[in-house]
Amino acid sequence: MTLLAVSDLRASLGRRQVLRGVSFTVEEGEFVGLIGPNGAGKTTLLRAILGLSPSQGSVQIGGHERLKPREQAKIVSYLPQEREIAWPVTVERVVALGRAPHLPGFAVPGGEDQAAIQAAMARMEIESFAQRPATELSGGEQARVLIARALAQEAPLLLADEPAAGLDPAHQIALMKIFANLARDGSGVVACLHDLGLAARFCTRLIILEAGTIVADGPPRAVLTPERLRDTYGVASFLGEHEGGLIVQPFDLADHPGHGG
Repeated sequence: MTLLAVSDLRASLGRRQVLRGVSFTVEEGEFVGLIGPNGAGKTTLLRAILGLSPSQGSVQIGGHERLKPREQAKIVSYLPQEREIAWPVTVERVVALGRAPHLPGFAVPGGEDQAAIQAAMARMEIESFAQRPATELSGGEQARVLIARALAQEAPLLLADEPAAGLDPAHQIALMKIFANLARDGSGVVACLHDLGLAARFCTRLIILEAGTIVADGPPRAVLTPERLRDTYGVASFLGEHEGGLIVQPFDLADHPGHGG
C-alpha cells in the first residue's frame, strides 16, 4: 500500500524557491532516509507534506488529500526538529499526548491507550523517569520523550526531522533499529538524517535532496557513491562493508571548486 504520494511539490520561503517539483512515493515497509546538504529543503519538504508550510502540487497521505488534522494524525505522526519541552508535566503525560488523535474530546486514555503509552516508553528506555517533570530532563532525554510520544501515536507513517540529533551514539543506534523494525512490521518511516553512516546502515532507501530537487533515489549502495558524495556534499568519503552492512565515513573536504582540498 502507498502510504505517501508526493507529486510536483513546490514551495517558497519569501522570494526563494525551496522545493522545485519534488515527486516520490513511500510504501509500507520502507525506511526512507532523506539526506542532503544544509538548505537543501528537507525540513520544508516534511512541513509541506503535512500542510504546515504553504506549497503547490499534490500530496496524498494514505490515499487521501486534504485530511482534517485529527484524521491526518491517525495516519501520520511527526517528529519536528524542535526538542525542548516547555510544560512542567510528567514524562508519561507528554507521551500520552500521542494518543490524542484516537480519543474523543477530553476522554481519559483507556486500556489500549495505556498499553501503547507504556510500550513507547519502554522502546525509548524512559520508564524509570515516567513520573518526573519533563522540564527537568536533559536535552537528550527530552528528545527520547518526544520520540516516544510519536511512537505512542501508532500511525502507519512516521515523518521525523533529524530524530537522532542530541542523542548519544548508543541511543542513536537504538532509535534507528526501532525505525527499521517499524518498517519491517509494515509501517513507513521518512527521516531527515545528517549522519550518512546511520543512513547507510539502517535505511532501506535514500533520497538525496539538493537545491530543492531530488538528485538520487534508491538503495543506499546505489545512492551513496564516492562521486555523488563529492558532488553533493563536497567531501571525500570512505565506503566499506562490515558484517553485511554499508559503512560510510566522510574524512576530508574534496578537491572540489568552492570546498578547498
